[in-house]
Amino acid sequence: MQVAEIKARFTGSVFDEIELDVDAASLVDFALACGETDPKFTDPAHPDFQAVPNYPTRIHGTRQLPKDFPVEMQRCFDAGKSVVVHAPVRAGEQVTGRSEIADIYEKTGRSGSMLFIVHRMNFYGRGNVPLATVDWRLVQREFNP
Repeated sequence: MQVAEIKARFTGSVFDEIELDVDAASLVDFALACGETDPKFTDPAHPDFQAVPNYPTRIHGTRQLPKDFPVEMQRCFDAGKSVVVHAPVRAGEQVTGRSEIADIYEKTGRSGSMLFIVHRMNFYGRGNVPLATVDWRLVQREFNP
C-alpha cells in the first residue's frame, strides 16, 4: 500500500477512546518522578494544584494504532512526543482520551525510506472541555510500499 493510500484510509478518524479518573496521588507521583518541585504540582493543598503539563503523556489508550494498520512494529521506534496544553488537568477530573492518526508521511534519510505516523490523543474534561493534545511520532524504518 502506498503512503497516500495509507494516509487516506487511516487519518482523521477516532479509533480508540478511554476514560480515566484523575486522582491527586497520581498527579503528585508523576510530578515528583519528573523532578518537579513547584507546590502547584506537588502539594494537593495548594490553591492551584494541577498536573504538570506533560502529565497526559502517561495516559495511553487500549490501541496504539487502528485495526489492520499496515506497519511492522518490530521495525518501529518512538520518535518523540509533543504536548499542547489547553487547560489544566486537575485532581477529581474525569478525563476522556480519543486517539486518531493525525498524519502519515514518508522521509528518506541516510538509513533509507522511513514512514512517520503521528498518533494524536486529544484529552477532554467534563463537558467535553479540551485539556490537552499529545502527538506521538512513530517511525518505521526501511519502509517499502
